This record gives sequence, structure tokens and C-alpha cells, in this order.
Amino acid sequence: MISPVKQIDDAVLMDSLISRFLRYIRVWTSSEHKVEATPSTPGQWDLAKLLEEELLALGLKEVTVTDHAYVIGQLPASPGKETFPAIGLLAHMDTSPDAPGKDVKARVVKSYDGKKIGLVGGLFLDPALEPDLAGQCGKAIIHTDGTTLLGADDKAGIAEIMGAAEYLLAHPEIEHGPVELIFTPDEETGKGLPEFSLELLKSRACYTLDGGPLGELEIECFNAYAAEVLFKGKVIHPGTARGVLVNAALMAGCFAAMLPRSESPEATDGYYGYYCLSAIQGNHETASAGLILRDFDAQGILRRVAALEHFAKAVEAQFPGGKVTVNARPQYYNMREKIEASPGVLEKLKAAASNTGVNFKLKPIRGGTDGSRLTELGIPTPNIFTGGRNYHSRIEWLSVSDMIAACRLVIELVRLWGEP
Repeated sequence: MISPVKQIDDAVLMDSLISRFLRYIRVWTSSEHKVEATPSTPGQWDLAKLLEEELLALGLKEVTVTDHAYVIGQLPASPGKETFPAIGLLAHMDTSPDAPGKDVKARVVKSYDGKKIGLVGGLFLDPALEPDLAGQCGKAIIHTDGTTLLGADDKAGIAEIMGAAEYLLAHPEIEHGPVELIFTPDEETGKGLPEFSLELLKSRACYTLDGGPLGELEIECFNAYAAEVLFKGKVIHPGTARGVLVNAALMAGCFAAMLPRSESPEATDGYYGYYCLSAIQGNHETASAGLILRDFDAQGILRRVAALEHFAKAVEAQFPGGKVTVNARPQYYNMREKIEASPGVLEKLKAAASNTGVNFKLKPIRGGTDGSRLTELGIPTPNIFTGGRNYHSRIEWLSVSDMIAACRLVIELVRLWGEP
């Protein structure tokens, strides 16, 4: 079956999606790993308030902004569909702190000519190196100027959800059940929806829009841990240090050198997990290292945590009198098993893709989403592509045609959940 939703004119969605996306990326929402409060940065409040205003302007009567900047809008069901199962559409408001995110200067290219694109600072986008970019020839793309990230992760998802809601409200002939629009802070910090209560939701299934290229649908992700490793040394003047000094900074360096290079992010793909050293600092007396650990297998992630303890003991053996402490905590878990326990959630997603002409493929997320945590809490939440590429970097770009396809897929997904 080919849905009538497939026949929605691209131009009807394009202007709305581009204008919304450009508006959202002007709000500086980089999150901060070291801040315990939620949200971790004030800019996320700015976007939460903007989305609240927009949802109310669309005509939604029920919009909630919690004390921690979670935004939930209730899109009412079509008449007669009020008792159908509610579903949620979710995207996160923060952008990664891994690259600058303030004063984003996006460049909109309405018809990409297929050539190499020069960016500020000697950076470039080269179709010879990026087949996905080469495939956008003649199509519209949006890219960063090279001074900041773009923010498609995940403001493209926000724009697509808002665009779908706007279209559904303007076209009541597309009947549907209740829909919840959910926008969350601090996804990039890996906190896993702190301060969020399931009592806020009526949905029995959700879908995140937080993926990449056209057609990628995701039901599995890493198991994730974060670790802080603390090094305690002994200080004395270097001139009289023989047999006394225990250099904490050097201990940290030795620990870092023990991390397997073949199990790093830059050396792995597919289903291979990794150790990632994300920060290291210190002096003779104290030092610290921050790491993230990722593995698709539940036992594999525990093996990695145990390996850090073995590395710590090895460092202590090399530096008598020094002390190494590993503090590891879980961030999120692989969602595959719980999603597969609710097969209808994925089947409707596949049907929506097929009905709108999207050639989909299931692939693992080499990361996580807020859907990981929702799934763990009992609400199965697969992930949908948004069209972004090169996330967390100064060479990030976004396919507008992929955005349109994602928005159309969401409209069809909502329609399908409203069928008997």
C-alpha cells in the first residue's frame, strides 16, 4: 500500500522545516558534562520556552514545561479516535559540547552543485570523501560554516516533529489517535532522563527522531558506562625526589597508554565496542581521567569496567605509594530486547517507511538516545533518521530532502497508529 501521505508536496514541508531548523539552531543549547543540574545550561531553557510558545501558537491546549525543562505537548486525537493508544515523538534540545555551539552560522544551499565546499579554518566538505554528500547533487543541503557545529543533532529532529504536528493540525482529514510531542534536555551528557517521570506521559510507545541518513531505523544501541579515574600521588621537590616522588600526572599517562588502541572509537565500527578517553588532567599530587565505555553486549560492558580496575592495579604496581580509584556508573542500556518484546511498535514504523516510499534498513546506534532510557523504563522507543551527517563536528551538514522524508514518515506513522 502507498499511503496518500506519500503524495504530500515536498514544497509544502520544505519551507516550514528549513525555517524552523534555522530558528532553533540560533538558540545556544550546548550542554555540559560536569554540571549535575538539569538542564545543565541556561540556553536549553530558552529553547524550551520557544517550543512552548510555538506549540501554543499551533493551537495545542495542553502544553507542560516541567521544572527541569522537559517540554510535553498533547496533540489531541481526531474525533472518535480518543481511545486509541497514545504515542510519543521525542527529540532532544541540547547540542554536543564536543565542538563550539554558540553563534551558529548555517549556510543553506538550495541546489547543491556536487563540488567541494570550503569552510572557515581550512575545513571542507568533499563529495569525493563523502558518498552521502555526492548523492545530494541537485538537492538542498544545510551546512555549518566551519566555526561551530550545525546542531542537526538534534534540532533537525525537533523541526521534523514540529513540522509534522503543524501539518496534521492543518489537515484534519488525516485521522489519528492521541500524540505526545516530547522535547528533552541534556541527552548529550548521557544522563538518561534525570528528573523525568513516566507519570507525565500517556504514551505506550514512543519514537525518537535522532538518527542520521535517510532510511536508517534503529532498535538497538550500546550499553554505556561513564568512568572517572582518580590518581593520588606524593609530592616533593623534584631536586630531592629520588625514591619519594609519586607523580600522579605520569600515573594518569601510564593508565591512558594501557587502553587498547584497537578498541578505541577511531578503530571500531559496526558491533565493536570501545574505550574512549574523553579528558585527562592533573599535576604531581593529583590527576584524573574521564572515560566512556561502550559495548552492545551486556557482559562485554562489564568486562570493560573490570578491565579499568585491572589497569588501575597495574599502575599502582608501577608507582609504589600511589593510589588509583575507578568510579564507574551506567548511563544507558541496549534497548533491542525490550523493543523486540513489543513487535507491533517496530512493525508500524516499518509500514510507515514502506508506505511513504522510504527504503529502510535496521542498523545499530553507535551511541544512545533518550529512547534507550524510555525503553528501559517500559516504553519501547525505536529511533528514526533525521538526515544529519558528521554530528558533533565543525563539518556537520544536513540533507533537506531527508528531513522531508522523515517528516512525511512521522505523519504516516501517526496515521497508522490511528487505524483500527
